[in-house]
Order: sequence, then structure tokens, then C-alpha cells
Amino acid sequence: MAKKQSSNSGNKKKKQQSWIYRHSLGILIAVIAVFVSVLSVLAFAFIPYSGNDGESEWIYIPKEISQTAVRDSMKSSLGSSMGTRVYLLWKLMGGSADKSQGAYKVSPGQSALNISRRVAHGRQTPVDVRFNGTRTMEQLSQRIASQLQCTPQEFLEACEEVLPDSGFSRPNYPAAFIPDSYEFYWSASPRNIVRRLLDYRNKFWNKERREKAAALGLRPTEVATLASIVEEETAKADEKPKVARLYLNRINKGIKLQADPTVKFATGDFTLRRITGKHLATESPYNTYKVNGLPPGPIRVPAGATIDAVLNAPKHDYIYMCAKEDFSGYHNFASDYATHLANARRYQAELNRRGIK
Repeated sequence: MAKKQSSNSGNKKKKQQSWIYRHSLGILIAVIAVFVSVLSVLAFAFIPYSGNDGESEWIYIPKEISQTAVRDSMKSSLGSSMGTRVYLLWKLMGGSADKSQGAYKVSPGQSALNISRRVAHGRQTPVDVRFNGTRTMEQLSQRIASQLQCTPQEFLEACEEVLPDSGFSRPNYPAAFIPDSYEFYWSASPRNIVRRLLDYRNKFWNKERREKAAALGLRPTEVATLASIVEEETAKADEKPKVARLYLNRINKGIKLQADPTVKFATGDFTLRRITGKHLATESPYNTYKVNGLPPGPIRVPAGATIDAVLNAPKHDYIYMCAKEDFSGYHNFASDYATHLANARRYQAELNRRGIK
């Protein structure tokens, strides 16, 4: 009887050992499978990225994007194979669309592991933002929106929220910005964009520039308004200070500015090549043939160099100017009306000869 019990006990022990062995083996196989899978993914991911024709690419992950859309964005930017590798690693690292929102520059030769780590941790690449040559706030908002995630409407709304508290009336909004090259994260909020641009403008208007403006009898916003007219009048950097002083002379003498660019702005037709009596009759506070002094605000966003051209305009006695008849982009200047009339007739004759109406 003892022998039978011993035999049963031994069989039971063998079964337990067998079960433990099979179970352990199963776990080991599963671990190995996972390990091999991870190694496969890593090996797959470490294949270097080669951009098209050796150029860099950008990955854009907008706000409120789905996981699937993140994958599609990566594949679209990097190609199907590389994009898939980056996406798989990004998921393994716990990447989320919210945290990864932004823009990421990918240079040739970067590994998928490096790219996915940056995106997973939200380490964006700053975007270079420029907005030279903008005439209206609508154009400015479109230029900003074309380079960052915000929409034109969001940018304009942010201006309405930020600029009045800093003393800007709506006509003077363009004076709150200085065209330059700026670095922003693509996902920057519209309010942050406006505040940072305004901070730069305020730093530009240092004590020395404010003192020069005061010596001219102008506020910084008025200097920006005059600079915007000068910038529309001539594209020649060496002529801008002379044009600026001409308008300062007219302001000091109480003479209407009679600046053709303000008429273009008043009509809203920036394609006009010849200003006629019909255009001069436009009723608008921006038509300086109709109103005295400066218009209510800038007719474009003037460059810092043009503002300095106004602040440092050299002395002269010219109060008239007319485009040169050689269409060089320069102007003939005069201090008396008779000379100006002769200059104007030569230019008008050339307009007629060329059939410009």
C-alpha cells in the first residue's frame, strides 16, 4: 500500500515538472519572439533616411490630428518605407498626436530612431517666418498663416486682442510690425505670434529712434506711416531719405502731401500705373490730395531701413517730385512749381508714347 502511494506521488510530481517546463518554455518563446520583433523593428528603423535629391523634408503634425493621420503625414513627407519606420518607432515610444503637434525638419542621413524620438518628445524645428512687401493687414495675415499653423482669421483676431492694449488704433496696426526674419515654432498660438512681433517692434523703437522721431515732431506710428508712403514711392534705397525729407518739408509747410501711392491705397487698386483725375477725386482719409497731413495709418508695413531713412533724412528744400521719364525708378526733384511742371510734362509725354493709361 505504501508503494502505491509513493508511485502516485512520483507521477504527480513528474506531471507538475512537465507543466512547469512547458509553461516556462512557452514564456521563453514568447519573450524571444518579442525580442526578435523589437530587434527587427530597430534594425528596420536604423536604415538611414535619404531625402529626395539630397534635400531636407518637413513633417507637419497639426492640432487635433488622428493617429492614422500622423502616419499618413510621415509617409507623405518621408516616403512610404521610411515614414512607416518612423511611425512604428514613434508609437513604441508612446508618441501622441497632441504632444507631437508641430513641424520637424528631417535632414538627409537621419535615422528613423532619431526622427521618431524628436517627434515623440515634441522637439520641433523653428520655422523661419518672413513678411516683406505686405500692404494690408489681410495680406500680412495671409503671409503669416502661409508659414505657420494659424489661420489668417486667427491672426487678425489676435491683433484685435493684443494691439489695442498697446495703444494701437486699427488704422495703425501695420505700424506694430517690422518686416524681418523671425523664428517661430510652427504650432505657436496666434496671440504669442502677435506679442513676439510687437516685442521686436518695441525693441526696434529704442530711445535714440524715439528721440529722432520727437525732433521731427512725429510719433513712432506717424514715422511708420510716412515710411510706408516713401516705400511705395521708390524702391531705390539711396533715394528714400531724399523722398522722406521732401514729405517732411511739405508737412512743415502745411502743404498737402499729394502722394500718388495714397491714392492707390484709397482706391484699393494697387495695379494702377497712371493716376488720373478720376482717381484723385476718390473720397478717402487716405487720399492725400484731399486731406491735409498724414493719412490715418500706414499704407503698407514699412521696413526698418525705410523708417531709419525717415528718421535720418538729410536736409534739402525740395517739395515736388515726379518719376523720371527714363523709367529708371528714380525721380526728378524740384523746389519750385515751374520746374516740377516741366518734369511732369516730360514724364506724361513718355507715358503717352508708351501707351500707358
